[in-house]
Amino acid sequence: MSRKQAIIKGTFILTFTGFATRFMGFFYRIFLSHTFGEEGVGLYQLIFPVYALCFSLTSAGIELALSRCVATRTTKGNQKEAKELLYTALTLTVTISVLVILLLQKYSVFISEHFLHEPRCAGLLVILSYAFPFASVHSCICGYYFGLKQTGIPAVSQFLEQTARILSVFLLYLYGLRHGIQFGISIAVAGLVAGECISSLFVLRALLGKGYGRILSRIPLHGCLRHARELLSLSIPLTASRVLLNLLQSVEAVSIPVKLQAFGMSLSQSLGTYGVLTGMALPCILFPSAITNSVSTMLLPAVAEIQALDRRHELTDLIHKVTYSCIFLGSICCVSLLCFGKWIGAILFHSPAAGDYIITLAWICPFLYTNHTLISTINGIGKTTLSFCINSASLSIRIAAVFFLIPAIGIKGYLWGLLASQICVFLFCLVYLEYYLHKKR
Repeated sequence: MSRKQAIIKGTFILTFTGFATRFMGFFYRIFLSHTFGEEGVGLYQLIFPVYALCFSLTSAGIELALSRCVATRTTKGNQKEAKELLYTALTLTVTISVLVILLLQKYSVFISEHFLHEPRCAGLLVILSYAFPFASVHSCICGYYFGLKQTGIPAVSQFLEQTARILSVFLLYLYGLRHGIQFGISIAVAGLVAGECISSLFVLRALLGKGYGRILSRIPLHGCLRHARELLSLSIPLTASRVLLNLLQSVEAVSIPVKLQAFGMSLSQSLGTYGVLTGMALPCILFPSAITNSVSTMLLPAVAEIQALDRRHELTDLIHKVTYSCIFLGSICCVSLLCFGKWIGAILFHSPAAGDYIITLAWICPFLYTNHTLISTINGIGKTTLSFCINSASLSIRIAAVFFLIPAIGIKGYLWGLLASQICVFLFCLVYLEYYLHKKR
């Protein structure tokens, strides 16, 4: 199969699954908002910065490093070392995940009171901690398959994860209704754990079903140590970048309700507004990005491979085609959301405020969807430090909007800051890639 066919096939599979899971998640968000209210959704969303930070520490960097290393080994026909790399990555990530469980449970109250500024999140963090070992197994095995340019197993696991998450929450909710038990938003966090558990068991079963268990058990210790050094040398910079970015995102997320209170809202109103924005409006805006996320996933190894082969014209053609396609998709989505944003907020979410936020956020679609692929391209050519700087600058703009605009004009200030940050990323990425391609000619 040619590189172009592999990208198209992988993108199609991941996009189909992405749309299916986002479609399910869209109505799941509606169910959560109707069942637990805007404040409950706000509490649920508050723990996601911690979730993202812990995932970055345990899995994100190693998954990307593993995918790149596996792609390199399989290109050279060295399947044995690719399997050794997988085993090493699993050992590293699961070990780190166990440490994260212990730390998160020990300091859950401290994190909730001093970092999230909401003591009610302590119990949610304890439940959330159990998700990370399963998430580590899931991400490593998916990273291995992405390195092989095989998207079938990761796609099915993504669908199973979303199905298990939604179904477990719905069944717990029905059980509570029948037995007179009133569950809070904590069952949604339990659903996260259930989803990671089912998906990790699936990918592990798929791997062992191909005889990997016997192969992995014969891997020598010195091989694991050698691969551990390689994986860590690649993953530590990526992990450090992800952690720093997630810390900035966490500061942004936890500061929004606080600054809304400075604007004049009560605690309940600020959490409700935060819940509407992050639990209703933003998921609606991000729904079509299933396509661009799939392209980004397949684009990174493809760009790295083309760069290694020094095929300059092919790289230029690929970048231009992907960029124009993403801009076109974002423009269509922008117009659609401007026309139907009010209806989505009022009819689907029963929240007129969600409709207002959707209309304002619609303008970021052409930039947001294109930025995913542009950043992936920059990572693919090996400029991971540059992509980190770009993302940091974007987050700095958003944080400035949180601290300076929200107290003055409310949540609208953050929405306009979000738009400004995406435009800046878009322009900088385009300028740099044009410079890079021109320099290579």
